[in-house]
Amino acid sequence: MKNILITGANGQLGNEMRVLSVENQEYAYFFTDVAELDICDEEAVLAFVKANNINVIVNCAAYTAVDKAEENIELCTKLNADAVGYLAKAAEANHAEFIQISTDYVFDGTAHIPYKETEPTCPNSVYGSTKLAGEQNALTLCNRSMVIRTAWLYSTFGNNFVKTMIRLGKERESLGVIFDQVGTPTYARDLARAIFAAIRQGVEPGVYHFSNEGVCSWYDFTKAIHRLAGIKDCKVNPLHTEEYPTPAKRPHYSVLDKSKIKATYGIDIPYWIDSLQSCISELDF
Repeated sequence: MKNILITGANGQLGNEMRVLSVENQEYAYFFTDVAELDICDEEAVLAFVKANNINVIVNCAAYTAVDKAEENIELCTKLNADAVGYLAKAAEANHAEFIQISTDYVFDGTAHIPYKETEPTCPNSVYGSTKLAGEQNALTLCNRSMVIRTAWLYSTFGNNFVKTMIRLGKERESLGVIFDQVGTPTYARDLARAIFAAIRQGVEPGVYHFSNEGVCSWYDFTKAIHRLAGIKDCKVNPLHTEEYPTPAKRPHYSVLDKSKIKATYGIDIPYWIDSLQSCISELDF
């Protein structure tokens, strides 16, 4: 039986891993958040992994407040880069596999065709830079490391774009949403299923991309959310990025090519609207 450590267990992906753990009872799980294990404490991480004979570490913990990261550089670096190094070193010391979750923000978003894992990285935000540093720590410090970049994550858990758009759609008569940033929403439960496929089959080290299939803008995403949630009285207006300035730059194009993860693990990835419908059907609003 494999012993699996999931960090950031109270977040969107961590909670979805917990949901799917019920379907994967052949493993023993250690779900931790900061109260149970401070991943910024190198000695505590090493001791925990050793004491519990951890075979696989899945790091779902991260500093994800993209705009606040521009000011909180030290904390963002500590969580997104340094802590990843501690986890990777602990995995290596205990001959464990390590799965690190990363982001489309490692790219600057100037491409026009889906990003493959081999494309040069070029982050243009503190968040993206620290997540890239985390990737490098994972791959350098543990020989059995797998980095999975994802994008536009949402879930039935926590705060996210889907829940916010439903709330605002019910509160307001109109709403402005960016239409010139294009990517693919990712249902965290689908990502969790891909992670379990990697755990079952064994980690093949390297960088992988995962999001749902298809392409949309934030505007299109919002229109789909409102349609599936039955919200009809809120007019959604398209905005240019310059009409909604933010401290951190967002990629204008962040569609990810998923060919590698599909070929390596033989997984089928759902279309983004189908997954969105599945998620919304579980929400109570």
